[in-house]
Amino acid sequence: MGFFNSLLGKDGGRRFIKRKDSDAGEAGRALEELRGSLYNELRTSDGAKRQQQRFCGPIVAMTFNFIVAVGIIMANKLVMGRIGFNFPIFLTLIHYSSAWLLLAIFKAFSLLPVSPPSKSTPFSSLFALGAVMAFASGLANTSLKHNSVGFYQMAKISVTPTIVLAEFILFGKTISFNKVLALVVVSVGVAVATVTDLEFNLFGACIAIAWIIPSAINKILWSNLQQQSNWTALSLMWKTTPVTVFFLLALMPWLDPPGMLSFKWDLSNSTAIIVSAGLGFLLQWSGALALGATSATSHVVLGQFKTCVILLGGYILFKSDPGFVSICGAVIAICGMSVYTSLNLSESRKTAGDQLPKQSFSVLKPKSTEDSTKESNVNDTSSFV
Repeated sequence: MGFFNSLLGKDGGRRFIKRKDSDAGEAGRALEELRGSLYNELRTSDGAKRQQQRFCGPIVAMTFNFIVAVGIIMANKLVMGRIGFNFPIFLTLIHYSSAWLLLAIFKAFSLLPVSPPSKSTPFSSLFALGAVMAFASGLANTSLKHNSVGFYQMAKISVTPTIVLAEFILFGKTISFNKVLALVVVSVGVAVATVTDLEFNLFGACIAIAWIIPSAINKILWSNLQQQSNWTALSLMWKTTPVTVFFLLALMPWLDPPGMLSFKWDLSNSTAIIVSAGLGFLLQWSGALALGATSATSHVVLGQFKTCVILLGGYILFKSDPGFVSICGAVIAICGMSVYTSLNLSESRKTAGDQLPKQSFSVLKPKSTEDSTKESNVNDTSSFV
């Protein structure tokens, strides 16, 4: 003990203990401040939007949407094929009702991101999005039921120029000539790959034509509200799903065939429908994330990429024979998609490069106190764009 007393000096041990206590107190205060900042970050619409952008970028969102889309195709084939649940609008209603229930549970446990103030987005925009989403989803399933696969794919191809035209009319948005050529190559490739059983059905054709415009407007509104405002995917789903459910209830008597009450609701059939409903929620969520991270046109290209990958995957893995022409069409479409993606990446790099000189100039410029205050305000708001 004499050695330690001589080493620490008089009252040295007491000072050492106090120092350790103060360090522990500072660490505790830092942890509490970190918790408080994270809580504030998640409980504001701005912070929730930043967290979504941080953890769910374009690659993650589009990969998530691709995987779920392939899964729900298999599930819906099981439900509407083997089980014989031939009520597409009612199946869509089950999907959105289940999504609304899950979102209500998230809301009850305070897991739902906060919505932006009501003044920032008029209710008419949310109501229009919910209504258009009901027509887009319901008519898509009805079109798939009454049309051949080839005619359904032709309708999907028509969505791409509709989006480009609608964005030009509504927002004055234009795309480069090289992108237009890439999209034309993609559309031609998908047409060659999939239009092998083009059968005309008057009722099915009317449904497909009626589906094209709501589908394009739906994607544009989802992308625009998330990118221009501080909406996250889940908060926007929470606001619009009740409107979608209401319009699906109105559509069901007109488009679904009779006999819904006579369907056999046994354990296996109900389980398959519940699995389809769960995947439907994930599809809606992943699609909203992809639209918020990219654009409406990129999301359509992703859907066509999914079609080509399924066709080539069936040929390579399961030895299916779609035909030489279909395989060539799928390869051409994937090449066009690669060019389109490359053009998007080059434009994003150019935009980022144009912003760097302005930032470096502002760093080298001498700043007064007033200028530094203004610059901090600009930097704070630029993170929300």
